[in-house]
Amino acid sequence: MSSFIKIAVDAMGGDNSPEKIIKGIIHHHSRNKDIFYKIFGDENTISKHLNNKIDRNNYQIVNTLNKVSSEDSPLEAAKRGKDTSMWLAVESIKNKDCDIIISAGNTGGLLVISKLNLKMIDNIDKPALSALWPNKKGMSVVLDLGANIECSSKNLFDFSVMGASLYKSLYPDETPKVALLNIGSEELKGNETIKETFKILNDKKTNDFEFKGYIEGNELMNGDVNVIVSDGFTGNVALKTAEGTASFITDELKKALGGTMIGKISSLLNISNLKKFKKRLDPRLYNGAIFIGLDSPVVKSHGGTDYIGFSNSLDVCCRIIKGNLIEKIKKNI
Repeated sequence: MSSFIKIAVDAMGGDNSPEKIIKGIIHHHSRNKDIFYKIFGDENTISKHLNNKIDRNNYQIVNTLNKVSSEDSPLEAAKRGKDTSMWLAVESIKNKDCDIIISAGNTGGLLVISKLNLKMIDNIDKPALSALWPNKKGMSVVLDLGANIECSSKNLFDFSVMGASLYKSLYPDETPKVALLNIGSEELKGNETIKETFKILNDKKTNDFEFKGYIEGNELMNGDVNVIVSDGFTGNVALKTAEGTASFITDELKKALGGTMIGKISSLLNISNLKKFKKRLDPRLYNGAIFIGLDSPVVKSHGGTDYIGFSNSLDVCCRIIKGNLIEKIKKNI
């Protein structure tokens, strides 16, 4: 059992749980036999959905009927007690029973419960919420996406190191290229915090990543950089704007190609290209945000995703553990 990656799963968070979560685990297990899932939640319901579709050696259910709801404030989530599925899942990595925890539940609740249970990595003041975004050449790591509204230059520097470490863990053969999200590419642009961070990164001599300066919002998808750093306010606005734009384009294309006979014929003729386009913009492929800065890895799956999206975020968990993310951050910071 020691060679298994052990994932703690909060089965009660997000829409359609635990059914979606268990279907995601079954789908993930069909392609990964060396994972052990420690599943926290309502044992009766979880067992029904599992229905013996996973080898008994690959999972354990920890029964609890208490859960954090999506409507809870972060404080309410923490006050719900230490027997919620989310709290117990986080506690299992604190106690080293598992390597990593994943939840599709309340984001604020997960962050507060994680901070109450887990220590910060030495010399890091704040954890950041990071995620994967597609670009023209592959994928980018973007952080912070909302955990910290206000950040100092020290925080942004830490995010740069952590983001580069995360990118290297997920893509071991590639070089992290770090840029600061700003309102212009010239050195004089931006607020004092951004300018200070620019100077710190520019002066730092490191083999861990390349610093590429500033990047503007319209260049996020170019692929010239693959680690994009900002404060949580700016990052969250950029994320929601990108998600909304992708959804708008997909919906408008559907309308255009389904509205008239010519559109329908055109879509049939281009079906292969349209499938590629749809797949490229499918948010399920990029599911799985990561709280980094804590001394154990915490992954947040989108609450509204389906079982395929949840299965993909379980893949992210495996790559983080195989890529030794925490050790890389400790070494690089």
